Amino acid sequence: METFFISHGSPTLPIDESLQVRHFLKAWKEQVFLRKPNSILVISAHWETDVPTVNVVRQNDTIYDFYGFPEQLYKLKYPAPGAPDLAKRVKELLWTSGFNHVKEDTKRGLDHGAWTPLMLMYPEANIPVCQLSLQPEKDGTYHYNVGKALTPLKDEGVLIIGSGSATHNLKALQFDGDSVVSWASEFDCWLKDALLQGRYEDVNHYEEKAPYGKMAHPSPEHFYPLHVAMGAAGEESKAEQIHQSWQLCSLSCSSYKFTAATAS
Repeated sequence: METFFISHGSPTLPIDESLQVRHFLKAWKEQVFLRKPNSILVISAHWETDVPTVNVVRQNDTIYDFYGFPEQLYKLKYPAPGAPDLAKRVKELLWTSGFNHVKEDTKRGLDHGAWTPLMLMYPEANIPVCQLSLQPEKDGTYHYNVGKALTPLKDEGVLIIGSGSATHNLKALQFDGDSVVSWASEFDCWLKDALLQGRYEDVNHYEEKAPYGKMAHPSPEHFYPLHVAMGAAGEESKAEQIHQSWQLCSLSCSSYKFTAATAS
């Protein structure tokens, strides 16, 4: 099974018909991933902890972790069942791979990095969902190794989704512009080339290797979900860009599929 990195864009994703990424996600089951997964593991930019943590719940609440948006957004709900068995399996795999401190959160539901895209991808909300947190004080290689630990899940019917953003500099958003700024375009093109050429080590060290790495990601939390999805695909996987669009002149919604290498 493939793994995916999705740039989820603005929290208005479920209600803003003008967003191109919205239409991409609505066509998910027909055009991108035709199989129905047994469960879904989301690594979202919007859950940061000191050590890896899984949410272990029977029923997911909808978390409104954004402010100042249309009232309509705060009335939406995504009542997907929890996936406690998957959470325990994630914890086991991380332990086995040397991540000695893995916590459980028995109250947390789904943040908007999870539920806003899933509402479009799987609107029936009938597939169990588990979230795994990020560690923003760690680096790309650490999160790539988190993904590597999760590789067996692909063969257990689990859809692994990293949900973040290919670029994410909120101070650089332009609400009245109409063209993509050059630094964002350069970083986005570099990322595409690096992934499609299999230069995963460069992506792990994007701060040194990429043009405008710090400008594209002043903080790393929206980029690390990509590293987890990339690592979870396994050694010698192949990357494919499955969507590309822009919001507010600098927010890239580039999204990628990672396909495991075929055994010879």
